[in-house]
Amino acid sequence: MATEFAMPKLGLTMESGTILQWLVPDGTPVNAGQAVVLVETDKVETEIEASGSGVLHLTGEVGENYECGVRIGWFCEAGESPPTAAAAPPRAAVQPLKSSRMGSVVAAAPATAPPRAPGERVLASPAAKRLAREVGVELASVAGTGPKGRITERDVRAALGASPAPVLREAAPAGTAAADLSAAVSPPATLAARQLADLLGVDLRTVRAGAADGRISRADVAVHVREVLARLSRLVEPDQPNLMSAAPETKPAAADEAPPLAQTPTEEIPLRGMRGVIADRMSASLRSMAQLTLTMDVDMSAVVAERAALAETARRGNGGGTADAAMPGYTDYVVAAAAAALRAHPRINSQVTANAVALLGDIHVGLAVALDDGLLVPVIRHTDRLSLSEIAVETKRLAGGAREGALGYDDFQGATFTVTALGMFGVDAFTPVINPPNTAILGVGRIRNETDWSGDAPAARPVLTLSLTWDHRAFDGAPAARFAGAVRDWLESR
Repeated sequence: MATEFAMPKLGLTMESGTILQWLVPDGTPVNAGQAVVLVETDKVETEIEASGSGVLHLTGEVGENYECGVRIGWFCEAGESPPTAAAAPPRAAVQPLKSSRMGSVVAAAPATAPPRAPGERVLASPAAKRLAREVGVELASVAGTGPKGRITERDVRAALGASPAPVLREAAPAGTAAADLSAAVSPPATLAARQLADLLGVDLRTVRAGAADGRISRADVAVHVREVLARLSRLVEPDQPNLMSAAPETKPAAADEAPPLAQTPTEEIPLRGMRGVIADRMSASLRSMAQLTLTMDVDMSAVVAERAALAETARRGNGGGTADAAMPGYTDYVVAAAAAALRAHPRINSQVTANAVALLGDIHVGLAVALDDGLLVPVIRHTDRLSLSEIAVETKRLAGGAREGALGYDDFQGATFTVTALGMFGVDAFTPVINPPNTAILGVGRIRNETDWSGDAPAARPVLTLSLTWDHRAFDGAPAARFAGAVRDWLESR
């Protein structure tokens, strides 16, 4: 009997996954636990194992985003055919519009959207919202075919006339032979750009590349689509729907609507993928928490002396060579100090629920790792049970894996507290934003020399500033200060 293979939920924060590649062909016999598909989440690319055994029939399409729990395949017995899929929603009728110098463009008349009261929430999947945002379609004008009228990505494509027939292909420039076009070399483009172009039926040869190297990005395709639709809005007949028209003038502007550009930008960085996730999570963090920050200086003389001694011991052990690569860095010391302080101050190791502050028994410290295009927070599990050298080994593994894209989904799950450092950039103190659902985050500044006047003569003293941001809903300033003091005392008593 055939059983479903669904998009798995790999963590509490995962809502959907995009299929990047099927690792086995359609109709391949597989065993439970065998890696069969490569999926991209909001954090990582990860291989998904088969949840059952049998002949795997693929229903999920490469490049498509599926919510957790949605079927992407069937496990069948030998000789068994997969169940017949439910009939797809009827495709919208398409009508040709006028031609212009831009070429012949086909637009679809979307199904009629149900009337909605002003301010009524529009139910739509994350994939549908992303596609509508990229191509400039107002979701309120789209008819949803999902459960309870939920708008799916298919509905947005239908509203564009892009499903299943391509609609945004522009005619070749005048004088260009069809044979020349068919023989033309495909322009360089990213995988994401090609997937979006295939989805919407865009000829990449008509897209302008925004990058200096001529490589077309997904953002370039989205800009091209918006330009085509804008031109369509000027060609469309009065009795035809205008997909690019704004909401009625009487509709109030959204509270988070972006202000108009003050000038023509030199570059636009799309708020999607990792950048979009960071934007959403940090904005939600500041909206939902009462965040305050305190700073506290730490005398790092003992830590500096200990590291110097460890480095000398390592050099002697290596015959005068370089120090051991696993020697703890200053951030490793702070992570170890924070883990010890969390054990002594359990109120900080917590999260806020609907009606309580939940104290968490296990201590898992997240370490913020900066990438060229964003930030990832891999997790050091059971940090309080690790020695300083074990923490150093683990932070190096996690930081290196995060930068190389070699970590799994589990490496980013379960942080109960976060440490983030900007000292390597010359920053003394800053205001870190809490990583939900944590109730606190500790920022680490640079080590700087200050003058110590406590002795008979002034002397240089290495000082580091800690910046602790906490959620005032979970605990107050006094517990926050006592926790920061415990971190300081651990570091100063080495």
